[in-house]
Amino acid sequence: MSAGTTLNRGSEIPEPNMTRFLFADRRMAPVWLVFRIWLGYEWLHAAWGKWTEDGWVGKGAGGAVQGFAQGAMAQTGGEHPQVTGWYASFLENVVVPNAALFSYLVIFGETLVGLALILGAFTGIAAFFGVFMNASFLFAGTAGANPVMAIVGILLVLAWRVAGWWGLDRWLLPAIGVPGYPGTAFGGRRLRGADQSARVK
Repeated sequence: MSAGTTLNRGSEIPEPNMTRFLFADRRMAPVWLVFRIWLGYEWLHAAWGKWTEDGWVGKGAGGAVQGFAQGAMAQTGGEHPQVTGWYASFLENVVVPNAALFSYLVIFGETLVGLALILGAFTGIAAFFGVFMNASFLFAGTAGANPVMAIVGILLVLAWRVAGWWGLDRWLLPAIGVPGYPGTAFGGRRLRGADQSARVK
């Protein structure tokens, strides 16, 4: 579509140059590297605290999750409750009875997300699950660094094509491929030049 061409109803809206530069241009890779390392460190730091505390793994697994859930459920009262009723019900009926399982899901999830972000391995997927955990903590009435971490995580999801360029994704993504474009490990051909669906400069 050339400059100045009018969009017809039902036509595909092209990606603006600014968003393409921010989220799909390799020249932005060093910037996303900084955000990626910071966010990965935050997740690993949170996980390390849980690995070294009681109530997360081993015989006492689940104790910390139960305490966290009960504290969240206590915030459902008042004129402006911090925790919504449906989430409190989820905590009471799903999380608390399976506290040990959720304890391991949290600690391993934080560890894996942190490592993947620092290494730049499947960056978009790791950032997505990080945002999912941030949202879970926010629903439970816990703010702290979660809003900032969630924002950075969303930006990394949008920049998945280049956010891990200075990392393992430089080799993983061409080998694994993306939906509709199998990578070299699955018999697909390596995309080059104009053949790349999301070619970056």
